[in-house]
Amino acid sequence: MEEKNEFSLQERDYGTQILSIIRSDCNDDEIKAQLREYHENDIASIFEELETDEREKLLQILGSEIMSEIVSFLEDAGEYLSEIDADDAAEIIEQMDADDAVEVLDDLDEETRSEIFELIEDEEIKEDIELIDSYEDNEFGSRMSTNFISVKRSYTIKETMKALVSEAAENDNIYTIFVVNEDDSFYGVIDLKDLIVARSNVELETLISNTFPFVYDKEIVSENIERLRGYSENMIPVLSVESNRLLGVITSTDIIELVDEEISDDYAKLAAMSSEQEPDESLFASMKKRIPWLIALLFMGLVVSAVVGIFENVVDALPMIVSFQSLILGMAGNVGTQSLAVTVRALGNNEDDSFKKHFIAILKEIRVALLNGIVLGAISFGIVSGYLFIFTAYRGTFILSAAGCVGLAMCFAMAISGLTGAAIPVCLYRFGIDPAVASGPLITTINDLVAVLSYYGLAWALLLNL
Repeated sequence: MEEKNEFSLQERDYGTQILSIIRSDCNDDEIKAQLREYHENDIASIFEELETDEREKLLQILGSEIMSEIVSFLEDAGEYLSEIDADDAAEIIEQMDADDAVEVLDDLDEETRSEIFELIEDEEIKEDIELIDSYEDNEFGSRMSTNFISVKRSYTIKETMKALVSEAAENDNIYTIFVVNEDDSFYGVIDLKDLIVARSNVELETLISNTFPFVYDKEIVSENIERLRGYSENMIPVLSVESNRLLGVITSTDIIELVDEEISDDYAKLAAMSSEQEPDESLFASMKKRIPWLIALLFMGLVVSAVVGIFENVVDALPMIVSFQSLILGMAGNVGTQSLAVTVRALGNNEDDSFKKHFIAILKEIRVALLNGIVLGAISFGIVSGYLFIFTAYRGTFILSAAGCVGLAMCFAMAISGLTGAAIPVCLYRFGIDPAVASGPLITTINDLVAVLSYYGLAWALLLNL
């Protein structure tokens, strides 16, 4: 029988093993050799469990180059760099990709950041950091990496291979090679596989794809990220909007992170918060993100209460109908939230922005909500009739009128909720506003107003007047 492997294929958490290696009595070379068997992300995951002296020991053992790869995976990279010598921190930053370096430096206070930045010796790295840091957070330029390989359009196959080998030591994103004109403006791309199999007498032009997707440095991420999701490329070039000069690339990893951020941001808006709440943020910061929407919803809620007050004579004459108010409001809110979720998702995924397409989508949501309202209204009519007959003293026409009031109000409120849940985000989208701003609580409050008007209006008409 074969001897069982030391490591189980089912094992995923290597933290305990990494800690034991770091805290072992082995010499530095042995510890370094053992740690090189683990991914940098796994090493970064145990940093919180290390003492300060153990972190310093790890830097001495692994060196700045390996440590820079580990730091790029740390969630508290700024805290780690603040506790080590500024020269060591600068050396680590210098070894990182410029986009990762900017992200880490942003975690530092202004004084520490300036001190570490001035100690960076590589002027090219400093220029890349300053370039990326010059863009707004919502622009592609702020998220691009300068880790890519480019060659001139005039190169031969042999010259291109030589440039690839030369630059591969500094830039590990080699699967897509970017081709630029003599003025560094973007021309096209070459797939690494095509370059490897090409014969030396083949013209480089025959390998170049000129229809490759790209983005401009000042384009807004949220407005273009859905377009990039449709491509399965390792890298997307970022061009200068002024000169089409190749500035950097957005990697597939960056795209995944950007999509995740957009989803988180939309989820926060749907929950009526100004932006996503971080688990470790301060109490005041959390309140600041929630209070603006809550104030707006408070005043809208007061409007709903004022509408109920208008029908005070109905409530005085028929206090029984208040029992079914929450039923109507709840169902209207549920339908509105469903329509909102479907519509916002469709707007995010659908590249067809025609008015006709949006109008058809709104009509569909209205039809779905209306049909569901008819079904649930009929069910409510039966249940309310039975309830009033068994548990109250009402009889005959009044029971049918009261149950009909509930059923009709539910049907009407659900149809209108489907309309508002679909139409409001579409209208916002048509006006260039993020449709996720039509938050769940906002739609629910609007639907409460519609439900109250329809319910008490029908009660006034059917139960009092008729």
